[in-house]
Amino acid sequence: MPMLVCRDVSAEIEFCKTTFGAVELVRRPGPDGSVAHTALMIGGAMIMIEGEFPTLSSRAPQPDGSSPVVIYVYVEDVDAVIERAVVGGARVLMPAKNQFWGDRTARILDPSGHVWTISTRVKRLRPRRGRSDGPASSRVDVDRACRARNLS
Repeated sequence: MPMLVCRDVSAEIEFCKTTFGAVELVRRPGPDGSVAHTALMIGGAMIMIEGEFPTLSSRAPQPDGSSPVVIYVYVEDVDAVIERAVVGGARVLMPAKNQFWGDRTARILDPSGHVWTISTRVKRLRPRRGRSDGPASSRVDVDRACRARNLS
């Protein structure tokens, strides 16, 4: 389960609830009474939101979007989610656009500094002849692409 470290856990929880319709599964208080962490369900995926702690080396991202981690979520209506995200204080990094792989995809920077790629499947692509949609064929395609670019 991915864990997002935030300076203000309560604010991130509300952002996720409002933007993605996240459901809060559990909330744990810290020693000072503030929220230490929570587990949320976004669609069918669980995510943990945790506050910074001086005893842990994990820190919240800088607000400039320079985090090396991007959370990728599928939603039913990417445009509506982006609209709610912006109302909730997010900045659009990449407007929603139909992509060649069959998704309508956008990217945002949330108020806590986390980067999210948000997609809706808009077109089901047929696999090439002789291939399946399963993980094995995906792995073969990745391996072939890496070999072609001398990345493996």
